[in-house]
Amino acid sequence: MARLPREGSELSGGIEFDEQTSRKVEALYLTSDVVAQRHHVRGLLDVADGERVLDIGSGPGLLAHELAAIVGPTGRVCGIDTSEDMLAMSGARCADQPWVEFGSADATALGYADEAFDAAVSTQVYEYVPDVPAALGELYRVLRPGGRAVIVDSDWDSIAIHTENEERMTRVLAAWDEHFVHSRLPRTLGPSLRAAGFTIRVQDVVPLFNPKYTDDTYAKHTLQIIAGFVVGRKGVTEREAAAWHAEFAELAARGRFFLNLNRYFFVVDKPAAVDT
Repeated sequence: MARLPREGSELSGGIEFDEQTSRKVEALYLTSDVVAQRHHVRGLLDVADGERVLDIGSGPGLLAHELAAIVGPTGRVCGIDTSEDMLAMSGARCADQPWVEFGSADATALGYADEAFDAAVSTQVYEYVPDVPAALGELYRVLRPGGRAVIVDSDWDSIAIHTENEERMTRVLAAWDEHFVHSRLPRTLGPSLRAAGFTIRVQDVVPLFNPKYTDDTYAKHTLQIIAGFVVGRKGVTEREAAAWHAEFAELAARGRFFLNLNRYFFVVDKPAAVDT
């Protein structure tokens, strides 16, 4: 499987999660935009005291920490990731919550018993997984009958970024697309979830809309990460990537910055067991 990005890290593929990159991802997840997304996810998942929850792609552990505070010591939160730096970060974050555990695992081989969890969450993960049906089958397996999950992924064709150099923007985004396996996954995720046996209860879209370019925005952190990734891909040079990145501060200074990306939310249920 592709490296699990974390709790929402659309940063898999060719991006290496060393300590420096992990810190950049953590900073991204601490912006108001992503804090609001986690709040929305928590509301949709609706966990309760004592429940068992799985976080697939737990990253820096922010969501796991928040869920653990809700389920309490009588519950359990398990987070999986494939980045050792992310696992170290999440373990440190949740050190005062002994009912939380983190481990290295694959989305297509979760490593937990059948029906082990009441709820599960996966944000920005399946778009990096080559075998989505296998991953969804694993998700179905580890949920108890009547259990539920929240899945979040982006359609990267929905990204809208204002630029005054459209040709350069097209090539940079084409280079960024190389780190995805399924950059348009939400378009087919519904049928895939039904094929795995789930009932879809909610389908929703939430835009990440940034008309400003400040440190507390998803846009500023994500565009920095994109600029670093695209160098040497699709003919994008280091100088060109730097110029592409510098344009956003210039646009912001003139009140012309604009970025929007659509994220799609699916709330699914595993059918309850039928008495015989």
